Amino acid sequence: MTTPTPALMIQGTCSNAGKSTLVAGLCRVLVRRGLRVAPFKPQNMSNNAAVTVDGGEIGRAQAVQARAARRSPTVHMNPVLLKPETDTGAQVIVQGQRFGRLGAKNFLDKKAALLPHVLDSFARLARDADIVLIEGAGSPAEINLRAGDIANMGFAQAANVPVVIAGDIERGGVIASLAGTHLVLDDSERALVRGYLINKFRGDVSLFDNGLVAITELTGWPSLGVVPWLPSAALLPAEDAVDLDRARASEAKRIIAVPMLARIANFDDLDPLGLEPGVKLVFVPPGSPIPAEADVVIIPGSKSTLGDLAFLRAQGWDIDIAAHVRRGGHLLGLCGGYQMLGRTIADPDGVDGAPGTVDGLGFLDITTIMQGDKSTTLVSGTHSATGAPVEGYEIHLGRTAGADCARPVVTIAGRPDGAISADGRVQGTYLHGLFTGDAFRKAWLAGLGIASQLAYDSQIESALDALADHLEAHLDIDAMLAIARTRHSTNASAA
Repeated sequence: MTTPTPALMIQGTCSNAGKSTLVAGLCRVLVRRGLRVAPFKPQNMSNNAAVTVDGGEIGRAQAVQARAARRSPTVHMNPVLLKPETDTGAQVIVQGQRFGRLGAKNFLDKKAALLPHVLDSFARLARDADIVLIEGAGSPAEINLRAGDIANMGFAQAANVPVVIAGDIERGGVIASLAGTHLVLDDSERALVRGYLINKFRGDVSLFDNGLVAITELTGWPSLGVVPWLPSAALLPAEDAVDLDRARASEAKRIIAVPMLARIANFDDLDPLGLEPGVKLVFVPPGSPIPAEADVVIIPGSKSTLGDLAFLRAQGWDIDIAAHVRRGGHLLGLCGGYQMLGRTIADPDGVDGAPGTVDGLGFLDITTIMQGDKSTTLVSGTHSATGAPVEGYEIHLGRTAGADCARPVVTIAGRPDGAISADGRVQGTYLHGLFTGDAFRKAWLAGLGIASQLAYDSQIESALDALADHLEAHLDIDAMLAIARTRHSTNASAA
C-alpha cells in the first residue's frame, strides 16, 4: 500500500479560536522548512470569499493560507463553502461552483452527500503536497451536528487524519472547554486526537503550567505548546464578521466609515485602508449612527443586496448617508453596495429575495437587474481617472447600466466598470480587492487629499513571517510533524 501523504487537522474548542491563523502560520513555518504545503478546509461558512485562477470561490482564509504556503489558491482547498443569505439559509458552493441554495435543516440532511466531493478535493491536494494542513470549523463538541459531519471529526475519520485541538484561553474557561470536548467525543474520535495547544495567551505563560497539567490529566492529551497573543496577527485579512469590532488604534483625522450590513461580504476589501497611517477606518455597528465627521462612507459588498438595503434603511443609515452627501462627503459602493447606490434594483426571478423591483438610494443614475450568470473572475485593468494599474476580482450577480456608467471607475480589458456621479463625489464598482494594490489605493486616496504610506503586500508578508517565527518559538513543531506522519489510510479515495 502507498504511504499516504502526511496530514494534520487543527480543530478548535469553539468558533474564532484562531484556527485559520494557526494554519496560516503553520503553512509558512513548514514551507520555510522546504516542504510543499497545502492548506485545506472541508467546509467553511463565510461571506468573505476569494476567487481562484480558474474562476471558483473559496473562503478568504484558505486564500491567505495558500499565500502563506507560497502557492496559488485552488477550489480544492475549500470544497464546500456556505455563504449565508438569511439567518436560516445559505448559498452552497461546491468545488468552487454554485451548488444551490439550502436552508439550515436541508443542509443538515444533505451534507453527508457532499463528503465524496470533500474527499476528492483532499486527495487532489495530497497528491501534490508533502503535507496537508487542515482547518476544522466551529467545534467538534457540537454533537448535535455530528450526524453526517464533514467539517470536523466526520472528515478526520473518513480521511484517517490525526487531530490537534486548539483551546482559546482569551475567552476564559479553556480547561473546561478542552475537558468538555474530550468528554463528548466518542471513543473513535478521541483516538484521532493526538494533542492540544492553547492559543491567545496574555501575560506570563508560566502561570498556566498547572493548567497544562490539569488538562493533560483530564484528557490524556499531551500539550504541544502555549501560543501568546500576537498583535501583528490582526494585520492578516479577517474572515469572520465577528472580527470587525476589533480595535483599530489610530490618531488619524481622516475618517472612512463603513456600515456593518447584516450580510456584509468581502469586507477584507477594506483591510488595506485600515492599515493606512492617514486613515481611521470605522465599522459602524447596527444601532449606531454613521459619524457626521466621516470624510468618506463606503457601502461594502453584501451577500443579499435587497435584504441589506432594507437593513440599511431600518438602521436609519440612508438618512445619515444622504446628510453626508449633502455636506459634500464622498461615497463609494462596492459590488452590492454599488447596486444599492442606483435608482432601482429589479429582481424579476427572485434570485436575491422576493421577486420585484425596489428603489435604490438614488445617488447614482443607474439601474440594476438581478439576472444573468454569476460572475466570478480575477481581473486587471486601469483606474480610469489616473491610469493607475488595478487588480481585483468579481463575485456578483446582476447587470448595471445608466447614464453615470459613462464615467467608469475602472477599465478592464477595454470594458468599463462602475459609475461616477457628475460631481465625482459618489462612485461605485463591482470590483473587490481594489485597495490591495498600492498604486490604485494611492491614487484613490490622493483624490481625497490623503497621502498613502503603506506597502500592503510587504506588510502582509512580514506579518506571515512574524506569525511563523512566533509559532516556531512557542509550539513543538517537530512533534506536530511527527503526528502528521502517523497518518494511515484505509480508504484509497482519501489519499
